[in-house]
Amino acid sequence: MINRIVRLSFEPELVSEFLVVFENSKNQIANFPGCQGLTLLQDANHSNVYYTYSLWQNESDLESYRHSELFEITWAATKKLFNAKPMAFSTLVNQKVK
Repeated sequence: MINRIVRLSFEPELVSEFLVVFENSKNQIANFPGCQGLTLLQDANHSNVYYTYSLWQNESDLESYRHSELFEITWAATKKLFNAKPMAFSTLVNQKVK
């Protein structure tokens, strides 16, 4: 399993626009082949910073999504709202306690 965490920082006045983009694409992303889950998190200290947390069956499923038309459309609508460069991390679960 691949955990994908993406940190997204938006212009404060454009957050609501991002939330519309996410709302319109979340089910399609969550149902993309290989996606095992999708969560949107908001930073506890910065209301204009969000994180997407997604779980993928394997790296090739994540790459298929990243090269899909769905990603291209969603990313194009999202990236114009940023006020900082996004950061993405792919992780494997090493140990899980409880």
